[in-house]
Amino acid sequence: MHEPALRAAAFGSGPLPGPAVARGSGRPRERLLAAVVLGAQGRYAAAATLLDSLRRGRDPVTASLAASTLASHRRQLGGHRRARALDGEAFAKVAHLATKPDPDGPEPEAATPRPRTAAGREPVASSAEAAATGRDPDGLDAPGALADALLGLAADNLALGRLTAARRLAERAAAADHGWRATVRRGWVGAEIELAAGQGAAAVPHARVAFETARARGARRHTVKSGIVLAVALSAAGDPDHRKISDELVGNAMATAEECELLSLSWPAALVAADLRPGHAEEYRFRVAQVLHAVLRSADPCGRRVAGESPWVPVPGG
Repeated sequence: MHEPALRAAAFGSGPLPGPAVARGSGRPRERLLAAVVLGAQGRYAAAATLLDSLRRGRDPVTASLAASTLASHRRQLGGHRRARALDGEAFAKVAHLATKPDPDGPEPEAATPRPRTAAGREPVASSAEAAATGRDPDGLDAPGALADALLGLAADNLALGRLTAARRLAERAAAADHGWRATVRRGWVGAEIELAAGQGAAAVPHARVAFETARARGARRHTVKSGIVLAVALSAAGDPDHRKISDELVGNAMATAEECELLSLSWPAALVAADLRPGHAEEYRFRVAQVLHAVLRSADPCGRRVAGESPWVPVPGG
């Protein structure tokens, strides 16, 4: 059984699995994890093949997770409208498991408050707590699928200029799942919402929670992205003392992404580095073009199309 190796590569610090494992020829859960790993490597066509099949499967949770994973891959290439449709599909597949099925409908009823840490944050559910409650340790279950769909919809709406809708959806996701992965993703989306609102300082706490949670979990890919988001937030906050920290964060993110072949994060890290290190901007932009060329060669036709249409993705030759 390849699930432990795939899970470690997708959500931990495990090595990349061999080609036979990454092809995802096993059970639905293994194929889903393989698609996550392939997407992290920027191998979007191979990931889409697995995910399209899983979206049509009988298990609504796996189908929902597959749809939201494919949505994240489209979003990574700037296809936010296509991603929103997929995230809506993901939500619909697990909506019957939620008390409020309409993501644009009434707000969900307030949940019982959880005890907070000394810093005023809600604690992240540990693996032991997840096991004790029958939860999947990485949120590959109904609450995690619901949170993924809501956070995806929040990110999609944010990119499409619907800031109020993005805030509302992010708040709803906070009640859906308190696991480590949902906490990290909420941090990303929360930071991006504040950055879009022009509130750099307000973005920092969200980004810091994401970074600290991912690092404590030993989740390599999530730590890399969280480092990029935190670097951007600190830079936007405008504190001169933060510049060195931002530079170190993005440098570490680039190094890890390159070393671990995380092409989906390598080029965004280099883009941020071009802004933070203007003296080497051309060098970093050249690297962005190199990586994107490789990524788009490994993308499916839909992925290449949305990247070419997106104002967010500096497509080589575009």
